[in-house]
Amino acid sequence: MLQLDKSHIQARKAELDVAKRALKQHFVGIDKIIDELMDCIQVWYLMPELLKRPVIINLWGMTGVGKTDLVRQLVKHLHFQDRFAEVELSNTGITSWGSSVSAVLDDYGFHNRKPCIVLFDEIQRFNTIDSKGESLGQTKFMDFWELLSDGYLSKKEKDDLDSFLYEYYQRERNAQRRRNKGEKDEEEDSGPSYISMWDAINLKKSLNLDMDVGDMLDITEEEMVNMILAAKRKKVIYEPINHTQTLILISGNLDDAFQMAHQAAEADVDADIFHAFTTKVTLMDIKDALLRKFRPEQVARFGNIHLVYPSLRKQDFNTLIAREVERVQTDTEQRTGIRLVTDASINRLIYRNGVFPVQGVRPLFSSVTDILEVNLSRLLLQALTDDADEIHLHYDEAQQKIMARLGDNTLEYPYVGRIDKIRQDNTLAAVANISAHEAGHAVVYMVLFGLIPLQLQSKVASSYASGFTFPHQLHRTRRSLLDMIKVYLAGGVAEELLFGYQEASTGRENDRERATELAMDYVRRYGFDDEFQATYTIEDYPHRMNTAVTDMDVEKMMMRLVSETKELLGQYAHFLHALSNALADAGKLETQDVAAIAQQHEVQAEIKPEGHLHIADYDVQLRKPLVWRGRSS
Repeated sequence: MLQLDKSHIQARKAELDVAKRALKQHFVGIDKIIDELMDCIQVWYLMPELLKRPVIINLWGMTGVGKTDLVRQLVKHLHFQDRFAEVELSNTGITSWGSSVSAVLDDYGFHNRKPCIVLFDEIQRFNTIDSKGESLGQTKFMDFWELLSDGYLSKKEKDDLDSFLYEYYQRERNAQRRRNKGEKDEEEDSGPSYISMWDAINLKKSLNLDMDVGDMLDITEEEMVNMILAAKRKKVIYEPINHTQTLILISGNLDDAFQMAHQAAEADVDADIFHAFTTKVTLMDIKDALLRKFRPEQVARFGNIHLVYPSLRKQDFNTLIAREVERVQTDTEQRTGIRLVTDASINRLIYRNGVFPVQGVRPLFSSVTDILEVNLSRLLLQALTDDADEIHLHYDEAQQKIMARLGDNTLEYPYVGRIDKIRQDNTLAAVANISAHEAGHAVVYMVLFGLIPLQLQSKVASSYASGFTFPHQLHRTRRSLLDMIKVYLAGGVAEELLFGYQEASTGRENDRERATELAMDYVRRYGFDDEFQATYTIEDYPHRMNTAVTDMDVEKMMMRLVSETKELLGQYAHFLHALSNALADAGKLETQDVAAIAQQHEVQAEIKPEGHLHIADYDVQLRKPLVWRGRSS
């Protein structure tokens, strides 16, 4: 029976609690992830002897949310630095040294059955199928799947032991021949032979010896031969390498699961909106994304412990900015003795120019350096020259200047943030055009769905001026698909109504692509068109249908919906005009401002939070008395 030391377990439990608190102090916005991670590793850390297979934990999220850093900090606080390996797998190249997981772990000295931590990072690059679902030819790291299966790695090379035995017996036979001939054996007279450093290293690995290599140098060749023969008799050397006490952490970015990840360059989308969408990513979304990169039997080996990182919220970014500013202040005072004092204007400047919600924390940290530390360097020289013991920093947004007060002196430096400059480069005419376009989307969205858009913006950080209207999550139905198509079409139609048919811009390109995709799905995928009930989207050749026969139907639908959208916007022309002007003036309208304008024009639309799902009240309808609803309903 396994004997457990309760006092030791309690001590280790206390260490886990300390590590958890330290991690929460270090990271922002991922307390839930930290709690889940610490719960999952509890048995491994407290009682690894009980494990029959390794603990496998998967960490998924967009770039820059702290997946790799969390593992490194965990290793640090658990004092596992000497038992930790980071491995990035590759599915290309020819077999060579270091082309198997076993070889990598052997190189780290982890084949001794003791607890260790292995991070397999950027796992999405190790895909085993291509975009068409075809298997890729692979030669490297294929024993990764063996490790995930049950924690055992088969031994494929035993030549070192046989080579050692062969050389030993060969020397013994030669010595015996010399003795039979009466020749003097100088090696025998010099005493027993000891194994070399090279032999010690190889034999330690092959026999899984729990000994220091230095101690093995005191073992004679004869003693080592006896140890090898004993291991062979017990079949020990043929047993697979046991990694059941290994903590396996798998980390990666799955853009297929995080559909908003392609908007990585967008600095103007509200961080809370991204956060709300990423919190909706489920275990099934992750598994679906994995099935696009790995075979089903391989996806099963990842297990069911999948920790999904949400993107950071506005308050998380603000907390990080405050921490970084405090770091600069502390560092400045420690190095120079000068106290740096900043106000909220500096934090706002950093946020506007450093926060890209989908790119995580990396752009933010670089912007702190660019905005605060670079400008501070020249101020420090002036402060040291003037014997000033404080620097007060403020950013005047109206004058676009950094204001620095050093004692009785005030210095001014013209400064425009890199992203602010791009926003300002948008001409008034371009902003007016974009505002009308986005207002068109917003008006039709409010009228058809009764919701205020999550975000409405016409001035963005883009070298090519553009804007966006951010909707809620919409449950797909026959009606909602048609309404969504109208929302997409409304931008271009609004330009035609406000500026004339000939002055409508090409900004409708992406909108019409999305609208056409929905129209094709309406007909070909969902069977909402009475004329076409088969599915025309199956790619498998024996089941593939000729999509061309549905093209005319899709075109007629688009023409009809364009006409209906024009009629709808014509009914709300005054609302469209007022909203376009307000958006052009402000560049961005908050939900309360949009709601106020809608109310003035008697449009009923509600403000709903970022995570709201717009869906019919099916639960209420189901409880009502049965009424047959024909197609007209």
